[in-house]
Amino acid sequence: MGAACSHLDQIRITTTDAHVCEDCVKTGDRWVHLRMCLSCGHVGCCDSSKNRHATRHFHETQHPVMRSVEPGESWVWCYVDQMVPGEVRRGKFVAGGV
Repeated sequence: MGAACSHLDQIRITTTDAHVCEDCVKTGDRWVHLRMCLSCGHVGCCDSSKNRHATRHFHETQHPVMRSVEPGESWVWCYVDQMVPGEVRRGKFVAGGV
């Protein structure tokens, strides 16, 4: 078993009603998939999107943990530890299990 993510204590928000990249909407751009910061709830576009707003948010804020908010996806990613430490099920983080 590998090392555990050391940033799970920074998870504050696990769900959102936002279904747009907040930053792409401001600039009139499009996105591919959406990711949500689990520290503050910011929703940004994935790294397959032109602007990579979710990763940009991490670099600007140092909020380390995010999740996919795409339908049918529940995985969580830690930018610092470069790992999937778990997933969000029924609005709660669950370690492992992906």
